[in-house]
Amino acid sequence: MNVLKNTRIPRRTFLRGTGAALALPFLNVMQAQGAKAKAAPKRVAFFYVPNGVAQKAWHPAETGHNFALSPTLQPLAPLHKKISLFTNLDRVKVPGTDGHAQAGTCYLSTAAPDELSPAGYPLKRTIDQVIADTVGKSTPFRSLELSCNSFTDNKESVYFDNISWYGHGHVARSIKDPRKVFQRLFNVKDHQANASVLDLVRADAKDLQGRLGRLDRHKLDEYMDSVRTVEQQIERITKQQVDPRELGLEQPEKLWTTMRRDEYIQIMGDLMILALQTDLTRVGSIMAAPERWDTPLLFEDVFEKPILHHAMTHYQGNQNVLRELEMLDRFYIGQFAKICQKMDAIKEGEGTLLDNMMFTYGSGLSSGMLHECTNLPTVIAGSGGGRMKTNRHDQHAKGTPIANLWVSMAQAMDCPIKRLGDSTGALKGFRA
Repeated sequence: MNVLKNTRIPRRTFLRGTGAALALPFLNVMQAQGAKAKAAPKRVAFFYVPNGVAQKAWHPAETGHNFALSPTLQPLAPLHKKISLFTNLDRVKVPGTDGHAQAGTCYLSTAAPDELSPAGYPLKRTIDQVIADTVGKSTPFRSLELSCNSFTDNKESVYFDNISWYGHGHVARSIKDPRKVFQRLFNVKDHQANASVLDLVRADAKDLQGRLGRLDRHKLDEYMDSVRTVEQQIERITKQQVDPRELGLEQPEKLWTTMRRDEYIQIMGDLMILALQTDLTRVGSIMAAPERWDTPLLFEDVFEKPILHHAMTHYQGNQNVLRELEMLDRFYIGQFAKICQKMDAIKEGEGTLLDNMMFTYGSGLSSGMLHECTNLPTVIAGSGGGRMKTNRHDQHAKGTPIANLWVSMAQAMDCPIKRLGDSTGALKGFRA
């Protein structure tokens, strides 16, 4: 089916084929001739890490603009001018409930202690879903929730593996399998699951190429190369899997359980980028790993053998353990930085995809050892289309609710809210 008949094409255009639909990135041809160029849409996303951070190596000594990055934050050096660091932001802590379950469930809601659910956790609607109430009306998917959870033992409950909630008892359940994410984004039917989506839409793509100017053709080529790269990654990993029948297993191992940690996080990042780039959604989240889960996990090229991240956080008095935790923190911030750099390579108008993002890195705990919720590690990459200041380290008064940051981000996304959880208003000095 050829939907591309006019010189100007609609913003919400898909390349279509039998069993697939490929959304397009923003192209110049989507603007009416002579019309003033529309600003790229603003997006918001969250990158969550479990078990807090090693505090001493995380926090920079300097504040204000052009601050020196701490040892842990060094991977962000190429993006220094496009990041903001916030300290002394706290989350309300509810006594008598599990610190790690609470970290995930309450991170984006900061629900107050008197807002307890029957499960004992202060579950409320999270800020990503509040924002999606406004911006999700304009996109096929109101939000996208991803989790890099390769565990198969189901040791923990839903409270440890999700950070997005529609409300009391209603989880916005994260997707763990990259294949399912890809099929969902590009409407790949089950009977075409093993085919390349680019092959399925080849005829429509060829027709479109003939209608585009040089810059748009280049942009489309880059985008389709990105789609192909993700497909090839999934295909390669699938082929590497051992036939479970040879191992005497009754059910095959799932794809995501065989991935390297860095590969898993990056492919989920790539999928989120594709969704944001094509305006399939403007709200996303990635859990780099679930909370607690005392099962060994291998971090290739960081440790020689599997480690227990949660257990390690309780032995930070041991200098060897502390150094290993700092290495792990640097690994996670490095993965975040790689995703940010990919966003920054995608041109949108006079800026980049990252410029039109507010991409937040953080954890629901500051210290995994003490289960503290004060001075949470918080970094934002991007300026939300120029709505917020960057290249700064803002040190707020002790006890400032992180909910004030969430309110500020929501308002920058044109979401009409004034309060969330224990917030006291918008965060001072946030807006550009």
